[in-house]
Amino acid sequence: MPERKTKNNALLAIAVGGLCAGILDLSQACILFGWDIPLAIAAGLLGPKALHGGVGAYVLGVLLHFFIALSFSAFYYAASRKLTFLVQHPLVCGLAYGAAVEQVMNLVVLPLSALHARGPYELHDLILGILVHMVVIGLPIAFSIRRFA
Repeated sequence: MPERKTKNNALLAIAVGGLCAGILDLSQACILFGWDIPLAIAAGLLGPKALHGGVGAYVLGVLLHFFIALSFSAFYYAASRKLTFLVQHPLVCGLAYGAAVEQVMNLVVLPLSALHARGPYELHDLILGILVHMVVIGLPIAFSIRRFA
């Protein structure tokens, strides 16, 4: 019985953290860059033609976005099982994790995508991206893992 409760808590922690982070991140991206952001996300998988896609490409972009957010949440949860300071210090660790997520997206995920995106190149955009991801990705995930796991 305790093993099942632990598994349920893990799934709840990952789901809440990933969904909160996904909602906050997608909302801020759409507000800052326009409501066609899911098309750009889909283009990361399908290539530039998805930028002119319809509802299917839009939905795919939203689903991919949440898959990525849930994956980052699951990774934080897995790491927190061995690195207990991730749970003990969610504020500091969440902020650092959000900055790390931004760097992984910019330096690994985007260059390997079908768009082969590189950047941002301007210091202002780099700093803004890091700060935003610290708050909208790192903190919800870290506090969710602390609360529910």
